[in-house]
Amino acid sequence: MLRRLYDWAMKMAASRQAPYALAGVSFAESSFFPLPPDVMLIPMVVADRKSAWWNATICTIASVLGGIFGYVIGAFLFEPLARPIIEFYHYDAAFEQLQQWFADYGLLIVFVAGFTPVPYKVFTIASGFAGLSLPVFILGSIISRGARFFLVATLLYFFGPPIRDFIEQRLGLVTIVFTVLLVGGFVAIRYLA
Repeated sequence: MLRRLYDWAMKMAASRQAPYALAGVSFAESSFFPLPPDVMLIPMVVADRKSAWWNATICTIASVLGGIFGYVIGAFLFEPLARPIIEFYHYDAAFEQLQQWFADYGLLIVFVAGFTPVPYKVFTIASGFAGLSLPVFILGSIISRGARFFLVATLLYFFGPPIRDFIEQRLGLVTIVFTVLLVGGFVAIRYLA
C-alpha cells in the first residue's frame, strides 16, 4: 500500500495539479496520512528550482492547517477517530510518552516534533488530547514545519539533484541534526546570555 501511495505522489509531483496535491498531502500527513510531503516537495523543487520557496510555503500552510485538524481530532474525537489512527500505526506507547512530554515541555515538544521525521500526526492528536494551548500549538507548528520544509527547499535550490539522493536517504538525520543545533542554540542563549 505504501509503495502505491509513494508512486502516486511521485506521479502527481510531475503533473499540473502538483501544488494542489502537495497541499492535500501536507494537510493529510499532519493528521492521518502515512506519507510525508517531502515525497512530492523534493521532485517538485528539483524540477523547478524557482518554485522552491513557494512549494515550501504551500507545505507549511497546509501542514499547519492539517495539524489543527489533528489537534481537533485529539481534543474532541479521540475515541471514534484518534484511537483507531494511533492503533493503526502502532503508536500506543509513543502516544502515552507524549502525554508526559507535553506536561513537561509544552511548546518545545511541538517545535521538535514538527521538525523531525517522527510522525507529526501523533503529536497533533496528542496535543489536542493533552489540552495544549491551541495558540502555542499553532505557533510551534508554524515555526517547526516551516523550518523543516524551507530547509529541504533551500538545500535543493542551492545544490539541486545531487542533494536529492542525500536528502531522500538521510532526511531523518538531516532534520535531527538541524533540530539539535537549533534547540542547542536556544539553550545556549538562555543559559549563557
